[in-house]
Amino acid sequence: MSETKEVFGLFGAGGFARETMVALKEQLLRTRGPLNAEADYRVCFVDTEPELSEVNQLPCLKEDDFFNLPGRKFFNIAINESRLREKIAAKSEPLATPFSIIANSVEIGDGNQLHPSAIMSANTMLTSNTTIGRYFQANIYSYVAHDCIVGDFVTFAPRVCCNGNIIIEDHAYIGTAAVLRQGTASKPLRIGAGAIVGMGAVVTNDVPAGTTVIGNPARPMEPRNR
Repeated sequence: MSETKEVFGLFGAGGFARETMVALKEQLLRTRGPLNAEADYRVCFVDTEPELSEVNQLPCLKEDDFFNLPGRKFFNIAINESRLREKIAAKSEPLATPFSIIANSVEIGDGNQLHPSAIMSANTMLTSNTTIGRYFQANIYSYVAHDCIVGDFVTFAPRVCCNGNIIIEDHAYIGTAAVLRQGTASKPLRIGAGAIVGMGAVVTNDVPAGTTVIGNPARPMEPRNR
């Protein structure tokens, strides 16, 4: 990878990163042409301490090795832990340019504002007039419906149903198959900063910042007895 070519680096080498790399390669094939010796770009995984030098036939580089490559560099972060994403973004943005990864099967409707650092996995959707913050991750079959506002470093697990007029604040995590009830224009449903919505939860009321809710209807999780 010594040639002076544009390089697209995907931070992470775990399961979600490997899944996301499939979408990235499809996106680049569609927009830049085949990845081969004649291509004007290269693709790699990036990790703090790579266990392997190659993952799924692509290089896996240390962070500094990626940043020191010649040519213009682009990056995204396929890591579920939002605070770690934030740290990586802060380090990377002065050295490389963030870009969104949008799977071929994604549907994006009218009037949406999507920050150019999102990961939209296969069969995800933004219906209309949503505002999506920095480094949003939407795993497979999730959607954000009309008039929602999603903050920075928010994470959706697979099959999240985020219905209309909802505000999700920074660093919230929404678990697999969770359902967020639709709010209204005058009283949107609010998921507070750093809140966690458990797998399969049905959220009908606001969730305070830093709170974990589970169940149907969703309620704060009781602390375990020691």
